[in-house]
Amino acid sequence: MSLPAFALNVIWILLGGLATAVAWAIAAVIMAITIIGLPWARAAFNIALYTFLPFGQTAVSREEVLGHGDTGTGLLGFIGNLIWLLLAGWWLALMHVVLALAFAITIIGLPFAWAHLKLARLALWPIGKMVVPYEALPRR
Repeated sequence: MSLPAFALNVIWILLGGLATAVAWAIAAVIMAITIIGLPWARAAFNIALYTFLPFGQTAVSREEVLGHGDTGTGLLGFIGNLIWLLLAGWWLALMHVVLALAFAITIIGLPFAWAHLKLARLALWPIGKMVVPYEALPRR
């Protein structure tokens, strides 16, 4: 992780990133306990990790990184994402958009606003995604 990404992650954690990541982790545990929520628990846990340290990382399709599809990137993943979007994704993404707007009021908050927008995008359609450092992205 680069020094700027490290510094931004430290500030992010102090400005609420830790609380948001813990909330996502609690949601993942609750989903796992319910058994019905198991397909979404992994996605919520990935979002929790991404929420904890969003700078220097990005969310991409597992298919792009692994070079082949899997259950989460196929038809079942599409159906799972559609259910997620209708039941939870839209309002979780809305929460991140509202936080992004609050951070965007100041110039200093712009990087954090951008991080919340990345999280909002992931909150809409998380199944079949993985969080990787920018350095790990496949080169084209």
